[in-house]
Amino acid sequence: MNVFPECIMGLLVVVLGSGVDGVSQNQKRYFVDLFAGCGGLSLGLEQAGFEPILVNELNRDAMETYLMNRDKEFPLLREKYNTSNIWSMINDKELIERFKQDMSKDFGISVEGGDLDLVVGGPPCQGYSGIGHRRSYSVEKEEYPSNHLYQAMIKVIEEFNPKIFLFENVKGILSGKWTASGEKGEIWEDIRTSFETIPNYSVRWKLVKAKDYGVPQNRPRVLLVGVRNDIADEKSLPDDAIEAGFLPQAKGDYPNLNDLLSDLEPESVSYGDSDDKYWTSPQTSVQRKLRTKPSGTLLRKGSRLTEQEYSNHSERVREKFQAMHDNGGKIPEQYRTKKFAQKLLPEIWDERGPTITATCLADDYVHYSQARSLTVREWARLQMFPDWYRFAGKRTTGGIRRAGNPREGIYERELPKYTQIGNAVPVELARRIGLNFLNILEGKNA
Repeated sequence: MNVFPECIMGLLVVVLGSGVDGVSQNQKRYFVDLFAGCGGLSLGLEQAGFEPILVNELNRDAMETYLMNRDKEFPLLREKYNTSNIWSMINDKELIERFKQDMSKDFGISVEGGDLDLVVGGPPCQGYSGIGHRRSYSVEKEEYPSNHLYQAMIKVIEEFNPKIFLFENVKGILSGKWTASGEKGEIWEDIRTSFETIPNYSVRWKLVKAKDYGVPQNRPRVLLVGVRNDIADEKSLPDDAIEAGFLPQAKGDYPNLNDLLSDLEPESVSYGDSDDKYWTSPQTSVQRKLRTKPSGTLLRKGSRLTEQEYSNHSERVREKFQAMHDNGGKIPEQYRTKKFAQKLLPEIWDERGPTITATCLADDYVHYSQARSLTVREWARLQMFPDWYRFAGKRTTGGIRRAGNPREGIYERELPKYTQIGNAVPVELARRIGLNFLNILEGKNA
């Protein structure tokens, strides 16, 4: 027996097709991306059929990555629709009004009239995540300025009145405490209730795993969705965002790592060297997908390849990585350190499926068939970035430049390429979320 009213059943249909085919020819769908990073969430939404009309990102390199990959298709983003400091934006009423007026002129939408389709954002998570907390120098989480950026996002939602909004963050946010003496889960309670009190929205949330949405990672993520009540005003919907139709159903069609990366393996490892051309044609469907440019051109054997530089590991590190290969992934005692435990990637996932989460550290994982860490391009493929996507800034960095030192009031962090990629929302996860949002919008407007 169907427990949902007929008018809501459209929300439960999940479209899982590929390409930019979710939007009808005569209807464009627009979104605002906050805390956009290098653009993983945005790219997935674009693949689903949405168009970005305003981007916010504080870090210069991450913003440049975002913009340079969209200069051709969305030139107005660089020209006038970008902002770095979200607090400055929401406190500048003239700037907000100018954005609204320009959107009417350039895109033909009335923000005041509720035409904007979507606002998305994943505020920086270093204060919520386990890794970030270990590097927090014992500073209470309530003292992290970035941990309160959700409040800025709420203000943007109230200003722009989108049909749908999406808040994304790490699993650790569910159990986090503002202070050492606080209550477990109080951070999420504050965030969730704050979004639920935005007038005129039905809000649902869910902890999902990226591997359930075609991504070769476990990567649990908290997704909170608000749908404006004129789009889906149904208070009796289940609390679970998937059951309510606000998020897509899990499918679990993730690729194995050999299917994902085998065309990027050199015949022999040249530490410190790089490849600037593909040495083979695509060997699998996922490789073919990631080697296809937006124009439809396939990057064939001999085509230009970027970000395929091999780390110049020390002799001891090379020996360690080879020993891991020789010992079934185990690190021999003589090579163990206190810094972190590296893992040897499996060529094929076992019955558990993907168990990894791409982080910000290039040496977290060892290549499944070669004694080396992954290249930037391979790291990007773990997040399902296509090979035409470029990354600005340094390749990697370390120490205080990457982690900051909150105890000394140093909150700014460098975002080298590995970090930008590790911070991103997996592109394929975002694409499927976007297709589900389009279904909600098109179902209501049909």
